[in-house]
Amino acid sequence: MSTVKIKGSLVAGTLAAIGASACCVGPLVLLALGISGTWIARLTEFEPLRPWLTGATILFLGLAFQRLYLRPRSCEPGSTCATPAVLRRQRLLFWFTALSLLALLSVPWVAPYLL
Repeated sequence: MSTVKIKGSLVAGTLAAIGASACCVGPLVLLALGISGTWIARLTEFEPLRPWLTGATILFLGLAFQRLYLRPRSCEPGSTCATPAVLRRQRLLFWFTALSLLALLSVPWVAPYLL
C-alpha cells in the first residue's frame, strides 16, 4: 500500500469538500474575518455544484478507507509501510480528515440553526 495513494485520496477529498462548501462556508469565513464586498455574493454560484462535489468527497474518503482497512497490505519486511506505527498514524490522519470534512460538508444544513 502506498502512502502517496492514501494521501492523494485525502487531498482530493479535501479539495472536493472545500469546493462543495465554498458557497456557504466561504462567505461566512470571509465576513468573520472582516472581509466584505459584493464579490462575496458571487460565491453562491457554486451552489449547483455542491451535490457533485459532496459526492466526490465521499467517493475519495471511501477510497482512502478501502486502502487503509479493506485492502491487504503488501509491504516488504523492513520497509516503512510494514511498521505498525505508520499504519496507526495513517489511520489517525484519515479519521481526523474525514471528521473535519464531514463537519465542513454539514455547515449548509447546520448554519440556519446557529443564527
